[in-house]
Amino acid sequence: MNRIDLAERTVIITGGARGIGLAVAERALLSGANVALWDVDAERLQRTRAELASKHEDRTVSESVVELTDEASVDAAVQSTLAAHGKIDVLVNNAGITGGNGSTWELAPDVWRRVIDVNLIGPYLTCRAVVPHMLKNGYGRIVNIASIAGKEGNPNASHYSASKAGLIGLTKSLGKELAGKNILVNAVTPAAAKTEIFDSMSQQHIDYMLSKIPMNRFLMPEEAASLILWLSSEDCAFSTGAVFDLSGGRATY
Repeated sequence: MNRIDLAERTVIITGGARGIGLAVAERALLSGANVALWDVDAERLQRTRAELASKHEDRTVSESVVELTDEASVDAAVQSTLAAHGKIDVLVNNAGITGGNGSTWELAPDVWRRVIDVNLIGPYLTCRAVVPHMLKNGYGRIVNIASIAGKEGNPNASHYSASKAGLIGLTKSLGKELAGKNILVNAVTPAAAKTEIFDSMSQQHIDYMLSKIPMNRFLMPEEAASLILWLSSEDCAFSTGAVFDLSGGRATY
């Protein structure tokens, strides 16, 4: 595994207690970064932070319990991260939910809204809170974890698909706004990765997703971490407002 140069960078990872977020944290620490884990699951977050800190004693690993849809909670997490690390260099907007599966007319409005709140409003609030600190420092990298569903629209997942399409739009707009300020904003659009998020999906939907991937397998979290952290590094210097596929050949544009 090659080392991505993130020496002494501070990387915030939302949804960092498990899945792709945890894989990103592991790879970031191995690449010399200090990591701020943000998650809503306090117990899991504490356990993950302790495990990572014990394996990477030369790095700083902090934790913040955050409800990403709440502006005050996000602002408090920023202050906690600054107190622990002194600066913020990278934001990985990884946290997300699926909201289960169902046809659009059968999904309850509160379920639909919650998916939009977590998957789209959450990244907006984190960007809103973090970008001013990046501007002050004259450097930043933001990576939004969207989905191939945001480009294609998965049946029986209109709420999830719409939220990820919105996140792609947010990425493109913010990327243009920050293009001349040494703060780059990009998105990745993974096909399904076999993580705990599968627990909220029907087997029929899981089978559908696999059938759409020409490589005939699901994404590994470690594979996602490789691209996400390259986009988080100084080596990514001329891409912003862009969308990078992690779809095993599924993406057609």
